[in-house]
Amino acid sequence: MRTKMVAGNWKMNKTLQEGVALATELKERVMNPKCEVVIATPFIHLATVVELLKGSPIHVAAENCADHALGAYTGEVSAAMVASTGADYCIIGHSERRQYYAENYDILRTKVDLALENGLRPIFCIGEVKEEREANRQNEVVKAQLEGSVFHLNEENFRRVVLAYEPVWAIGTGLTATPEQAQEMHAYIRSLVEKKYGKAVAEDTTILYGGSCNAKNAAELFANADVDGGLIGGASLKADDFTTIINAR
Repeated sequence: MRTKMVAGNWKMNKTLQEGVALATELKERVMNPKCEVVIATPFIHLATVVELLKGSPIHVAAENCADHALGAYTGEVSAAMVASTGADYCIIGHSERRQYYAENYDILRTKVDLALENGLRPIFCIGEVKEEREANRQNEVVKAQLEGSVFHLNEENFRRVVLAYEPVWAIGTGLTATPEQAQEMHAYIRSLVEKKYGKAVAEDTTILYGGSCNAKNAAELFANADVDGGLIGGASLKADDFTTIINAR
């Protein structure tokens, strides 16, 4: 059985003190979730939040890691550094990293490899921009993203990867893929995994939906057979909304 999951991506929000307050509130609210719960915090929060959440069912992720193991890369944070905080997951390939920092397939493949080598589970993001959706190229785009950065993995390592489908046109725009669009794409992604790794691996692969998923639409999106949960942006910054989404799963 594949893991059902709700993961929150705080992005560049919350001071350390504000992040601690939010994590504390979530710890008090999320006691016996029916799914795996993850919060991805800014780097400076990681060690503090991991320690705070010890004994709770909430896992912690980094929002990124460097594409180098170590060295003279001022300002970068390596996968080994992330792992040393006790974090379990690392988001890789988010559309904002691709768009603003020109992260390409080679860079992302290296990040995936380094995360896995250091015991982290990648949450690997894929998805098309508005122009690609309008041109009906979404399948072509996500296939290329998978082949370019994760389909080089052997089966054992691929089983540790969580996929997150995020239609870029729906991130932070208020637009959301319809439940039918989400299911269609998730089913297609699962078919690609099956073709590459076989039916058993495909059935075990967790595929999350991201893109303006919120407290109001989460239950409808999560009701789809191939939608295993959500990667939540803005709604994960409010304990009430995030808890509602967790309970929807």
